[in-house]
Amino acid sequence: METPPSTTGSSAPAFDEVVHAPNRLQICAFLDPLDQAEFSVVRDALGASDSVTSKHVKVLQSAGYLTVSKPTGNGRVRTWLALTPEGRRAYRAHVAALRALLG
Repeated sequence: METPPSTTGSSAPAFDEVVHAPNRLQICAFLDPLDQAEFSVVRDALGASDSVTSKHVKVLQSAGYLTVSKPTGNGRVRTWLALTPEGRRAYRAHVAALRALLG
């Protein structure tokens, strides 16, 4: 039986379980080229409910991959989402790992 190559000390792209979930992957993909986006725009792009979107936002936020801000001022409070530098790196490394997997 052939043994798989060792990954110790490997510089292979990192597969990220936090990013991998389909909705979280979509959130990261949507936010990657942007500075920030309003929660409702991300929710609509996802085609999900507020509660489902919020759940995935919280997971990304807890991992340090996403910031959530609610600036106050004129009119209603809007919720803004942005990838952190760590989140952007994790997303891009995850995409690289998927591409490497697919050949």
